[in-house]
Amino acid sequence: MFVAVYWWRVHSGKEDQFREAWRRGTDQITRIYGSFGSRLHQDSDGRFVGYAEWPDEATWRRAFDAKMIYDDPEARAMFMDAVIEQPPNGEPVFAMVVTDDLLIRHPGGRQA
Repeated sequence: MFVAVYWWRVHSGKEDQFREAWRRGTDQITRIYGSFGSRLHQDSDGRFVGYAEWPDEATWRRAFDAKMIYDDPEARAMFMDAVIEQPPNGEPVFAMVVTDDLLIRHPGGRQA
């Protein structure tokens, strides 16, 4: 398994808009590009951090190189409107192979 970690700073008051756009985009990316989905977190400084799981690095790389374009232009526009700052070119802050996985899926969590 492979994971990519991203972060975004969002305009104050647009947090719910960002989260909805992120969910819609993640659903599309999972369907189109074969990711295992993602988790969204919020740091104490307000920054959102997304952790996306992929079957392998090659699958992630194909999606990343394709700019993860999906069929929901409204969600993409909502996302871009909400974001103040992100790493250059949408690069992940970490892109890494999972060596050991002890994460337990809770009963209410979505499964890929």
